[in-house]
Amino acid sequence: MAFFNWTDELSVGIQRIDLQHKKIVALSNELFEALGAGKGRDVLGKVLDNLVTYTRTHLKDEERILAENGYPEFATHKDKHEKMTRRVLELHADYTNGKQGNPLVIANFVKDWLTKHIMGTDKQYASFLISKGVAR
Repeated sequence: MAFFNWTDELSVGIQRIDLQHKKIVALSNELFEALGAGKGRDVLGKVLDNLVTYTRTHLKDEERILAENGYPEFATHKDKHEKMTRRVLELHADYTNGKQGNPLVIANFVKDWLTKHIMGTDKQYASFLISKGVAR
């Protein structure tokens, strides 16, 4: 059983964004699976590298879509993205500077943040974007 299961409840109804969210879920699961195999610290650096890269890519893409469609809560949404990016960069910097974080804490952080962000913030823009013709 996966650590972080993707469910239809997490879908925002926009395929491109859902696929990106699923990739972040997969990164969290990769770290958790490595923990179960006793290799959490071995893969932590790779997962953090991928998380930094993919988080930036996903958030910029999501912001571009929101801006292009005139989402009225864009500034607030972008601010939440910036806070997430800073936190991921902090986790990565700690790891790079020899302050290895706890892989389980990091996996839980990703899971909790993504779930809360999708359910509380991303769901708010879903109907707006769909009404603007952003395709599923």
